[in-house]
Amino acid sequence: MTSQARKILQEALALPDEERRLIAVELRDSLEPVDSVEEIDAAWRDELVRRAQRVDSGESVLLDGNEVYQRLRAKYDR
Repeated sequence: MTSQARKILQEALALPDEERRLIAVELRDSLEPVDSVEEIDAAWRDELVRRAQRVDSGESVLLDGNEVYQRLRAKYDR
């Protein structure tokens, strides 16, 4: 780490928690590419199509919501 980076880090660490959190988010976001809304929407559409195809083919089985809750209660309500 350069001396300039070390100085910036020391100054940042002296800031209040909320400001440090905001800086950390900004730094993280600057390193990771952010997907566009269109890319996220397309990914969800693809996932929905994939899931629907699995149901249509019989690969996935749908359960009634009440049945799911009954199973969960039986498993965890002890």
